[in-house]
Amino acid sequence: MEKINLLIVDDKPENIVALEALIQRNDINLLSTTSPNAALKMCWEQDIPLALIDVQMPEMDGFELVEILKSNPRTREILVIFVTAISKESKYAVRGLTVGAVDYLYKPLEPTITTAKVDSFIQLVRSQREVKRKNVELELYQAELIKAKELAEQAKQVKERFLANMSHELRTPINGILGISHLLGESPLNEDQRKCVDLLKVSSEALLGVINDVLDISKIEAGKFRIIPTETNIKSLAKAVVDLLKFRADEKGIDLNLEFKGSIPKLVMTDSLRLNQILMNLLSNGIKFTAKGSVDLSVSVLELKDGEIQIEFAVKDSGIGIPKDRIDKIFESFEQAQEDTMHKYGGTGLGLSIVQQLAGLMGGRLHVDSEEGQGSTFTYTNWYQVVDSNVEEISAKPGISELAKFENVAVLVAEDNLVNQFMIRKVLQNWNLEVDVVDNGEKVLECLKQSHYDIVLMDTHMPVMGGFEATRRIRTEMLDGVKNIPIISLSAAVLEEEKQQAYDAGVDDIVTKPFDLSVLHQKIEMLVRKKVDA
Repeated sequence: MEKINLLIVDDKPENIVALEALIQRNDINLLSTTSPNAALKMCWEQDIPLALIDVQMPEMDGFELVEILKSNPRTREILVIFVTAISKESKYAVRGLTVGAVDYLYKPLEPTITTAKVDSFIQLVRSQREVKRKNVELELYQAELIKAKELAEQAKQVKERFLANMSHELRTPINGILGISHLLGESPLNEDQRKCVDLLKVSSEALLGVINDVLDISKIEAGKFRIIPTETNIKSLAKAVVDLLKFRADEKGIDLNLEFKGSIPKLVMTDSLRLNQILMNLLSNGIKFTAKGSVDLSVSVLELKDGEIQIEFAVKDSGIGIPKDRIDKIFESFEQAQEDTMHKYGGTGLGLSIVQQLAGLMGGRLHVDSEEGQGSTFTYTNWYQVVDSNVEEISAKPGISELAKFENVAVLVAEDNLVNQFMIRKVLQNWNLEVDVVDNGEKVLECLKQSHYDIVLMDTHMPVMGGFEATRRIRTEMLDGVKNIPIISLSAAVLEEEKQQAYDAGVDDIVTKPFDLSVLHQKIEMLVRKKVDA
């Protein structure tokens, strides 16, 4: 145990000897002096937390000595006990406590009281020192936490920048590939050529799926994943997913079935994009791991109360199944049911992890029942607010070749990727649009000053001047009639912050790469009509 220095100050050596004999103990290191000036020097030079000071001394009395000690920041925290033979009148006690003493001992000293008081103040000193030590540790820990927080924030920012850059660099070329495959699909082809185009679509969509899985996991881990409920037609959404995946099932010679059970409302509130993602993942997995038989999606009403409905989506397949000891593993990132699953069937092992996390973020529950060799059933259950309880089927959206043609509409496209330039130009020209293409924001400004356009399609990331800056300058620097031109941002962004930056810059709408051409057509049509009606 650390020894505590205790200073005794008394002008009479015999009193010092008596006190030392009385309070001598192993955990105290006794120091003494008959001179107040020497006491000041000792307190200044040594670590003395406790002092017994006589009141009456010739060159400087105890009150004056304590006043000096308390006036110095280095010695003001010393605990002082006055030892006095003068009157016990309260005025002397008040003066002593006023100058900074913590207690009094009266001569002749009573041994039991003296040792008890010294012991209690020694314990107080030890407690104070422990508190100080803990405070120092706490301050150091807080400093380490602040440093760790700063490093974590820096790492988070680096990760977000990497995520944004990778989204742009990966999704932009995929957009070109998918767009050109659509264009080829609309052109006259022989049977072999059409098979090649179909394979190109399948391969590029598979690559896009992998990219989306990796980006989604990164967004979830970065806390950048948002659930945005909108009015959604559950039956229409489920049918669209099944229709989209039917060709995969047909290629494998298995049935893909859809069944609705119960009275499903026309509209409920949910994040349709994420629900679509859950169903796509579960059905794609079912098809991937089923060699014969069927994959069935059933959408069932479980309960209806207080304007809310509980719906269960069950995906049942007759595939390979999952071993009992691997069921929990399949929801972990990069894990699959068997060690050789990736080699046999492909995939990243991210799909089910994303589905489970999406289900949790949306407030639902994901459950799996499976038996090896007998197939699996994945069920996703959630409650939804009913918006429209009527049942009404929505007609399928038109194919790309069925989209309406435009008349006398000029479009300025800003896109620096050559493949995307070619693809967008061809698509827009097929819709009878007049198209000019430039590769940076500065050229956009020049074109708008020289020619008339009805709408601008603006890429986000471009050399010389990016889409955000070009949009801001159009909104603030152009003449009336031009500054309000409709602008659609062609964005490969996956982070909501980057999408918000586009809206803050002044765009009217966003089409995310790789974009659905029918969605692009719809947005162009809506904004052009809005401009004409204004």
